Amino acid sequence: MTRSILQRLIQAVGVLLGVALLIFFMLRIVPGNPILTLMGEHADQATIDRMTAELGLDQPPLTQFIRYVAGAVRGDFGTSYTLGRPVSSLIGAAFGNTLKLAIMAALFAWIVGIVCGVIAAVKKNGIPDRIFMGLSLFGVSMPVFMVAMILQYVFAFYLHWLPISGGDNWKCYILPAIALGWNSAGSVSRLVRSTLIEILGEDYIDTARAKGRGRMGVIVLHALRNAMLPVVTMMAIQLSSLLSGAVITETIFSINGIGRLAVQAINGRDIPLLQGTALFSTFVVILGSLLADSLYGVLDPRTGKEA
Repeated sequence: MTRSILQRLIQAVGVLLGVALLIFFMLRIVPGNPILTLMGEHADQATIDRMTAELGLDQPPLTQFIRYVAGAVRGDFGTSYTLGRPVSSLIGAAFGNTLKLAIMAALFAWIVGIVCGVIAAVKKNGIPDRIFMGLSLFGVSMPVFMVAMILQYVFAFYLHWLPISGGDNWKCYILPAIALGWNSAGSVSRLVRSTLIEILGEDYIDTARAKGRGRMGVIVLHALRNAMLPVVTMMAIQLSSLLSGAVITETIFSINGIGRLAVQAINGRDIPLLQGTALFSTFVVILGSLLADSLYGVLDPRTGKEA
């Protein structure tokens, strides 16, 4: 198990370097001058040349990349061109809002997904099964931005039950959390249903029933516990994806998180800020995958032995 984690950590370092290299050079081959964007179209050439030299953009690309990686290892992602603040502090301030949104979205997805998946499996081919699986398919296939706008219109604009945009109040995160977790809830429910149906057909389930165990006892204590193994792995990966993939939701609901920060960086051609948010999001996804592998190894020791 320890050896497997060390191997994945080494692979994670390689992935981070590869992503950093890809982002770094892709941003520099995109047409446009970030200094011109920053200074405005009326800036004179002398000022542009001076700012280019001060920011080190006149140095060879390889030298810039090595300097960037050396700073990133120390937690220094540079200074934002448009906001004039260290990128690390901007990410740190925005991450709290993204974390709250991701946790609420994950809780919504997991609770709704597991409950609907269990009911659908128990009532296989029945009306509840058809309803919940239809809703799950609807959730998986419907774009996040459409779910977000429908929720805003119905619950904020028409019914006035909840705020239409983000804020410090926890109520401001309810609609964004539902919009962000809608897709994940559908995936969880479908996985729980298929896994639980397969396990309910195993011999040891029949043995538990023969010993007089009640229906709910068989489902909760025997079937669901084993069915949760792949679900836990998916849940860990989903949490990391929610942390790094809330760009659309944060933009629609005006939440000052990592996703909205990335959008601002794109609009302002803020290379340090965009590099920092992209690299940080990659790190979160890798960390979530590592956590999922570790949890699966703990829940199912056979996985650690095979690895």
